[in-house]
Amino acid sequence: MSIRTVLILLLALVFGLSAALGVNLLMRKPEPEKPPTEFVVVASTNVPRFATLTENQLRLREMPTDMIPSGALTEIADAVERAVYSGLVRDEIVLDDKLSAKGKGRGMATAVKKGMRAFTISTTTLASGVAGFILPGSRVDVLLTVTRSGQSDPTGGGHTSTLLQDVEILAVDQLVKAPSENRVDPKELRSVTLLVTPQQAAKLDLGQNKGTLHLTLRNPDDHDPAVTRPATLADLGLYEEPPAKQPEAKEPEKVAAPAAAPAPAPAPLPPIVPPARIRVMRGALEGGGVLFEPIDPARGER
Repeated sequence: MSIRTVLILLLALVFGLSAALGVNLLMRKPEPEKPPTEFVVVASTNVPRFATLTENQLRLREMPTDMIPSGALTEIADAVERAVYSGLVRDEIVLDDKLSAKGKGRGMATAVKKGMRAFTISTTTLASGVAGFILPGSRVDVLLTVTRSGQSDPTGGGHTSTLLQDVEILAVDQLVKAPSENRVDPKELRSVTLLVTPQQAAKLDLGQNKGTLHLTLRNPDDHDPAVTRPATLADLGLYEEPPAKQPEAKEPEKVAAPAAAPAPAPAPLPPIVPPARIRVMRGALEGGGVLFEPIDPARGER
């Protein structure tokens, strides 16, 4: 084989390898860059409501930074010995605003936020409205029924009004966690603890002493206030309002007769002319005068 042939084969081999390498480089996709990650605290098991967290119930989990919600804890020590406002499920990220402040005690008191109150309604009529489906964590409206008596009562004997709206239930009897069957036996429902403001607590206390309280269940995502008015027996067609009294007819006011015009003043009398004396001259001698008196009309003289 000649040297020329060998050179041609070597060049062909070099060009072929270069082309294959170039195609391989072009076809190869660049590896995506790994996003930044960070460790967050998650629940290693299900945690019931109002429970105090321990190290055995928590663990760290690596997650992409852009997927970590705001307020997530990054250290287990920051979550230990803090009570849970709402239950946690396994692998759920532990958020700071879902835990009570550290060192603030245990139990339900930790779920009562600053400025709020826990108020318990003790009555057996609460379950009749929703047949025992009121559970801890539910949101309800509170209705008040007041019975009245008296003929002057415009309601016909009583009315029902919406006392409070969108109130959270902290506990049902002594249960702070919803049972597995997601319902409570109405026969065993004796009390419900609500999370309310101090003013709402005062209304509840007065309402359960003056009337009967009932609860209606709300959708957990429905927080809009409803526009309501009190319901009366007239709305049910069981009472008719008495006809309004007709106003008594008033006697027409007597119009005073116009005062008589004053009599015209009498015409003034003509002035009295003083008597005049006329002298009669006879010749060149002055004679005795003759007296003439004028007629006075007031005396009727003619």
